[in-house]
Amino acid sequence: MESLFIGLDIGTSGCRVFIIDNNEQVVACSSATLPQSIIKNGHTTQQAEDWWLCCKQVLTEALHNVDKTKVKALAVDGTSGSVLLTDILGTVHSDAYMYNDSNNSEQAALINKHAPKQSGAHGCSSGLAKCLSLIKEHPKTETLICLNQADWIAGKFINRFNFSDENNTLKMGFDVLERCWPKWQNEVINPNHLPQDVYAPGDVVGTIDSNLARQFSIPNTTKIIAGTTDSIAAFIATGASQTGDAVSSLGSTLAVKLISDSPVFAPEYGVYSHRLGDMWLAGGASNTGGAVLKDFFNQDQLESMSLSIDPNKLTGLDYYPLQKRGERFPINNPELEPRLTPRPENDTEFFQGLLEGIAKIEKQSYDKLAELGAGYPNRIITMGGGSKNNGWRIIREKFCNVTISNANISEAAYGSALLAKRSH
Repeated sequence: MESLFIGLDIGTSGCRVFIIDNNEQVVACSSATLPQSIIKNGHTTQQAEDWWLCCKQVLTEALHNVDKTKVKALAVDGTSGSVLLTDILGTVHSDAYMYNDSNNSEQAALINKHAPKQSGAHGCSSGLAKCLSLIKEHPKTETLICLNQADWIAGKFINRFNFSDENNTLKMGFDVLERCWPKWQNEVINPNHLPQDVYAPGDVVGTIDSNLARQFSIPNTTKIIAGTTDSIAAFIATGASQTGDAVSSLGSTLAVKLISDSPVFAPEYGVYSHRLGDMWLAGGASNTGGAVLKDFFNQDQLESMSLSIDPNKLTGLDYYPLQKRGERFPINNPELEPRLTPRPENDTEFFQGLLEGIAKIEKQSYDKLAELGAGYPNRIITMGGGSKNNGWRIIREKFCNVTISNANISEAAYGSALLAKRSH
C-alpha cells in the first residue's frame, strides 16, 4: 500500500518541502522565500512566525498535488544554531538569533571557562552563546525555553515545545557521547531553559496535533519525527549512508563530511562529530572554494574554460587558492597567505591550476580527517555548483584516488523526507 513521507527544510532565505513515496521518489515539492534577516541591537534576527507562515504555505501547496490520506510521517530540518525563546505552549517571546549572529563574545567567554575543549558550544555564534544572550535580554524568563529553529517548527506540528534532536543541540553543548546535557552547563545556564527531551534524528516524537491534521487534511495518525540540521539533511539526501561514504560540497567554500565508525572532535580545526544512526558524521570546512575562482573570472569564462581544460595533463602549479589570508581546515593557520603565483599567461592553464589547488586541499582535508581517526573515504559524492564540472571531477579523482560521483539530489528537504520514511 502506497505511503507518503514529508520532509520540511527551514533555512535563512526560505523554506522547502519534499513529499516522497515508498520508493523514495519525489511526488511533490514546493518552496517559498522568507523575509531577509534584520540587524537589531547588533544581532542578526528573523521572526519565527515568518517561518511558520512559510512552512504552512509550502506544505499546503505540496499536499494539493497528492493523496493526503496516505501521509504517514513528517520530519523537519533547520539551520544549526538559529535559536529563540518560547514558553512551554510555544508562544514566541524573543526575536530569533540566526546561525550567523556572532555578537555574543561575553557569553562565549563564559562558556569557554567551563566547557571542555571538544564541546560544540564554543564560539561567539554557538547556539548556547546565543541562548545566553537572549536570556540576558529577557531577565524575567525563568519559565522560557531556548529552542532551535527546527525544534520550534516541529513543536508546532505536535503542540509540544520541550524537545530537540542530537544534531541541533550539539552547538547548545549537548554531550553526544554520553547522550545527555553535561553537568558543566549548570555553571552557565539554568537547565530549565534547555529542551528536556533530546531525541536521535529519526526517532518518533509523537503524532500530529489533531487541529493541524484537520487543517492540512492529513491523517491524525501522522507521525512527527525528530529531525536534524540542514547540512546533515543535505548529506543524507545524497545517498551517503555507509562507513567511508563522504560528501564534498563545492560551493563558495569547500566543506567535507565523512561517515566514520568513531567520533572525532578537533575544535581547533572546526571538526565535530554528529551521531548518524549507529555511525558518526565528521566534517570540516576550508576557506578555499568557488569564491576564489569568481575573483578572477566571470561565469561565462568559467563555463567556457571548463570545456577547455585537460584533466589528464596536470599543470603542476602549486597553488593554495584563498581569497584572503587565513585558513581553518585542513590547515589551522589564521596567517596563511594565499598562494596564487606564478600566473601563466594562458588563462585556461591558470584556471586549471586553481582547480588542481582546490583538489589538493580536498585531498588534504580527507587526509586530516583520517589522521584524526575518522578513516579515509571509500567514495566521494559531490554537491554544490562545482559538481557540474566533469573535468574538475577527473582532476579530483586523481588527487583523492577514490571514485567521485555527483549527487542526484542534495536538497535538505529530501533528506528530511528520507528520515521520515526510515522511521516508519
